[in-house]
Amino acid sequence: MISREPTLERLATAQQLLLTPFGLDESHLLRALSEITAHKVDDADLYFQYTRSEGWSLEEGIVKTGSFSIDQGVGVRAVSGEKTAFAYSDDISEASLLDAARTVRTISAAGRNGRVKAPTRKIATSRSLYHGVDPISTLDSAAKVELLGKVEKLARSRDPRVAQVMAGLASEYDVVLVARADGTLAADVRPLVRLSVTVIAEQNGRREVGSGGGGGRFGLAYFDEAHIAEYVDQAVQQALTNLDSRPAPAGEMTVVLGPGWPGILLHEAIGHGLEGDFNRKGSSAFSGRIGERVAAKGVTVLDDGTIADRRGSLNVDDEGNATQRNVLIEDGILKGYIQDSLNARLMKVKPTGNGRRESYAHVPMPRMTNTYMLGGDKVPEEIVASIKKGLYATNFGGGQVDITSGKFVFSASEAYWVENGKIQYPVKGATLVGNGPDALTRVTMIGNDMALDSGVGTCGKEGQSVPVGVGQPTLRIDGLTVGGTA
Repeated sequence: MISREPTLERLATAQQLLLTPFGLDESHLLRALSEITAHKVDDADLYFQYTRSEGWSLEEGIVKTGSFSIDQGVGVRAVSGEKTAFAYSDDISEASLLDAARTVRTISAAGRNGRVKAPTRKIATSRSLYHGVDPISTLDSAAKVELLGKVEKLARSRDPRVAQVMAGLASEYDVVLVARADGTLAADVRPLVRLSVTVIAEQNGRREVGSGGGGGRFGLAYFDEAHIAEYVDQAVQQALTNLDSRPAPAGEMTVVLGPGWPGILLHEAIGHGLEGDFNRKGSSAFSGRIGERVAAKGVTVLDDGTIADRRGSLNVDDEGNATQRNVLIEDGILKGYIQDSLNARLMKVKPTGNGRRESYAHVPMPRMTNTYMLGGDKVPEEIVASIKKGLYATNFGGGQVDITSGKFVFSASEAYWVENGKIQYPVKGATLVGNGPDALTRVTMIGNDMALDSGVGTCGKEGQSVPVGVGQPTLRIDGLTVGGTA
């Protein structure tokens, strides 16, 4: 449900943290925006942010690192045509705000004639997808260290081959306030937590790594016994599996991707190519193809920032627009791109709630939130059983994509060789090489087990990192190139 009520509550929190301590109120924001719009600009906004973050890491039962930081500041932006002028300061004061406003307005040198009418105050509509809790205060320091110790003990108890365990806990409390040139005011209070575990297993002198973890927009109480066991089991199982792995075969073959986190391939190979800026500039492999078939029948891809408590979800984006459930590809047909305000205006479409920035020191751009493919009607076991000779990849490490060509390279961190429908043995060093738009047309079976990842994803673009979610069902893709070591 979208309404203005939650925005009013969050505005009160944001004003308490970001305006009142510095002697500012809404009239000062209006004055700064008026300074910018005294010159003819297409858009302008102020982005205030307060971030409190904490991190702990444990290794060999010892706290290796403990960190705590507070960062706050304001970013001031003016947009004229395709050009953006941006200034930011970690000094929140009337003087620095007006100085930044006068700096960015020079993007449009011509002054307006006469007086400029002050915009009417508008409270943005927003969602209520998570509680505005400060996760750092939901457990004391001793309890946080105890939690990490529990992770380590559990991992070591799983198997004598576990030689080393590293566990990490991160918490963040983020408050943002957006004031736009049209009078819109928006705010969000964003908690974010993540628990991670990395395991090194050793056997006959061979060492292999496994990892697990999860998180989202809630307090630390989320990490109960069941979740801790799930993350530990995933990490240990991956490390032990890789101890028995053989070099991966190479060549063109059938590849089946597991559900959940393997959706990172979808995110990289297809998602980035559907961001509005790349398509407006004509540099994406999907540019100018709306309404065309870009994927096999049955392939439906969404970017959805409205899923409760998810790592990639937002009540409002970093421009004050409510997030949306955006259908990007429907039954194989390209339906749209994800947009921020600038690209939406230039492409003459509406923003999709995907204007995101790493912090007040960065400009917003079209970014993904939670990107996933909907499930189909096939049982996962049936999909694996359909492989005559090929790869079954259940987990991935890193990857990269060339937006213009759509070419991607991904390394599988857990994968199996399959012959005649039977899993033969785990393989190591498998790299998937392909072209995103082409790979979508090669999807031949879609599982009924769509799952989102556990809440660990971070996406990088033009030097900015933001938290994201990915997901997909078990998926069969024919004719993918696998780079191996065999």
